[in-house]
Amino acid sequence: MLNGNFAKGSGTSPDDWRSQAWNNGPDTQYQWIAPIAGHLGQLEVSSRVANDARWAQSIALTAGWYHIATDVRAVNVPDGKTGANISLLEDGVMSRDLHGLTGWQRVGFYVKVGSHGADVEVALRVGGFSNLNSGTAFFRNARITRVQAPVGVDPVFDLAAIRKASASAPIGQPWTLAATFILLTIAAYLGWRIYGGAMIEVTPVSPPANATMRTGGKRRKRKQRFNG
Repeated sequence: MLNGNFAKGSGTSPDDWRSQAWNNGPDTQYQWIAPIAGHLGQLEVSSRVANDARWAQSIALTAGWYHIATDVRAVNVPDGKTGANISLLEDGVMSRDLHGLTGWQRVGFYVKVGSHGADVEVALRVGGFSNLNSGTAFFRNARITRVQAPVGVDPVFDLAAIRKASASAPIGQPWTLAATFILLTIAAYLGWRIYGGAMIEVTPVSPPANATMRTGGKRRKRKQRFNG
């Protein structure tokens, strides 16, 4: 992970990290706190309204097991929704989350990356997908560590399995798709026969020949009277 100790940056922005939110607006703020007097650099996320707000970084991982962790301190983060955490922007891949007012705590999770590797986004976050929350969180000492296998009580995830499960799959068996196509073809043919025949029956018919002659006859008589 680049600049995981948050030692580099300028103004209020750390190098290699970007701020994101579900709802961007003035009620959500982001702050880089540079290291000073022996204290580690920190990132702050603060939202006065329910939101999914985070600092994020894109990372390419090769195959294997990883432990992704950070120190977190929560301030006035309500219960009931996802609190302060470190996570991937994947379905439910996250550490335990903190609520209320806490001191510094180390939180993290293990993730297994498949044989083809994976591009992921690590997020230091308040709230989550469809789980918006408010409050303030401070983060420091974020790390990605390659490990042989999970050890301890942190949550464990298999990224390849999660992505496979979330990918859309065809509904039904091949024979049901073929049967559906045949039924649609038959319905289209029957509809053409029924409605096509109705259109033929109501097609206007040309006036009979004697009607044209009568009209012509009247015209000739009027013309004769005019000339006479």
